[in-house]
Amino acid sequence: MAQGQRISYRRVSTEAQSTERQLDGLEFDCEFEDRLSGKDTNRPQLQALLKYARSGDVVVVHSMCRLARNLTDLLALVQELTGKGVKVRFHKEGLEFSGDDSPLSMLMLSLMGAFSAFERAILLERQREGIHLAKQRGAYKGRKPALTSMQAEQLRIRANAGESKAKLARELGVSRETVYAYLRVAS
Repeated sequence: MAQGQRISYRRVSTEAQSTERQLDGLEFDCEFEDRLSGKDTNRPQLQALLKYARSGDVVVVHSMCRLARNLTDLLALVQELTGKGVKVRFHKEGLEFSGDDSPLSMLMLSLMGAFSAFERAILLERQREGIHLAKQRGAYKGRKPALTSMQAEQLRIRANAGESKAKLARELGVSRETVYAYLRVAS
């Protein structure tokens, strides 16, 4: 196998978060970074990485949970990359996969990926429980509404008059889904 490039993939869930601690101090030929949830593989930089990586390259990811949040996606991504002759290295876990891996290393990938998915599920469950308890105490009010009551009323009137939902969304500075959500509440 030819000597390829060292490629990094970093991911955080929101724009406000930093990837600074991921793979800090390591050198790479090429870097890809997403600031999106890892709930699925529809991430622009991940897709760009999958197209870019070639046989002989090594893709380094800080941790399995940065590449995928569920076992199915993790296994599929590792298989897709190693199927092209690309090695996948998980820095935190100290694991590397090349496609000709032993049954034991594939078991480790599956187990570590399953633990990562389990950890995420537990975190979300605790978050839901915390929100529920905060709501009972009256301390959690939810997200601030995207539109004022006056804007919502104007939205309904204009939408019922036949104005384009996309135009209304642009003018109000919200997504079309938000426009449709406000219209569903009115029905």
